[in-house]
Amino acid sequence: MSSSSLTSHNNKHHSTRLHATATATAVAVPSNLSRQNLATSTSAPSISIRHITPTVKVRKQPKSALANMWREIQGASDWANLMEPLHPLLRAEIIRYGELVTACYKAFDLDPRSKRYLNCKFGKSRMMEETGLGHSGYTVTKYIYATPDIDMPTCCSRWIGYVAVTTDEKEIKRLGRRDIIVSFRGTVTSAEWVANFMSSLTPARFDPHNDRPDVKVESGFLSLYTSDDSSAKFTTGSCRNQLLSEIGRLINKYKDEEISITLAGHSMGSSLATLLGYDLAELGLNRDASGRKIPITVYSFAGPRVGNLGFKERCEELGVKVLRVVNVNDPVTKLPGVFLNENFRSLGERFELPWSCSCYTHVGVELALNFFKMNNPACVHDLEAYLGLLKCPAQMAKIKTEGEDIFTKLKDFISKQGLDNAWRFEAAALQLGNLVQSLNI
Repeated sequence: MSSSSLTSHNNKHHSTRLHATATATAVAVPSNLSRQNLATSTSAPSISIRHITPTVKVRKQPKSALANMWREIQGASDWANLMEPLHPLLRAEIIRYGELVTACYKAFDLDPRSKRYLNCKFGKSRMMEETGLGHSGYTVTKYIYATPDIDMPTCCSRWIGYVAVTTDEKEIKRLGRRDIIVSFRGTVTSAEWVANFMSSLTPARFDPHNDRPDVKVESGFLSLYTSDDSSAKFTTGSCRNQLLSEIGRLINKYKDEEISITLAGHSMGSSLATLLGYDLAELGLNRDASGRKIPITVYSFAGPRVGNLGFKERCEELGVKVLRVVNVNDPVTKLPGVFLNENFRSLGERFELPWSCSCYTHVGVELALNFFKMNNPACVHDLEAYLGLLKCPAQMAKIKTEGEDIFTKLKDFISKQGLDNAWRFEAAALQLGNLVQSLNI
């Protein structure tokens, strides 16, 4: 091979090799190696290779959409601009908390032959898995029992719900905080139904330093919340004491973290959730290590009225947020105070009537659903029916009822009658009682 051919061959060889490595390395040519030496040298040149480690910018994992706005979803601004139309994140959270309440019904043992009759079927470590919520990220920490103070032979402590806390790190990150949840089932036993219909207002008196006689709640719900059953098989102390003790323990355990307290219940359970929310806030137990308020949110499904105007105003003053999910055809949401309620406190919105302090009043913001089935009237109060409608936004927008709002119809009838026609008023009240009983809800 001639000298010119060899030079051409070597240049081609080096050019190819340098090109192939250019994308991965930087090549440094020594200063004493001239271009001519490279061209005429018959031996491989001495080339040093310096590897340059590329700088890689590590991006932080972006927060989930919920983590960015969880306070708004929990009602920090009273759900402003989230209700009409219903925000998809809020919808998802309502359904999620509703399913945590549904777990109470799935776990409640109604078999009289069972050793766990009227208690939870499963141990705390298995409950979430057994009820289909093993993926929820929550761990059950305590079961809650309650008994109404009613003179009945079958009146004793019953399993009413549970306390749980998020322990899965991925779920904590998705939520944007560690969530303490208390979930309550609705009415099942006859003693609980009697408590529901006691229908008399009495001062709550939760704060030992201030009786606040103007803050009144329904006596049956208060009885269920505060009564103690010394013969209880699985626990001791009232429902109230069990809850305050366990929530206080969890707050202290996670006091240096971002925490939320969420209380969810169906029917009677929503009343207990509302009472607990007020109790925690009134006693000032919702504080973290730095003294900041821990937000308290109540998700009430098909809940009745709990107290009077004084109770409502005090809840608002304390910052307890209540989102009431109601079916306009559900009679339980009209109780107690079918006739003495927030709609009958004043005359022409100008003059307050003498009985206004004895009127029951709903607390919080209402999300109204509208469904009714003639062939299954009990569905108007069924939690699964509530959640089923929420899971189908298109159906929710287009739904048409098969009947009218029965209570609006009844109220219109009463308003057209003279107050001197007492028998008509009494007959309407009896019709209402018969209706609730016939619906078996």
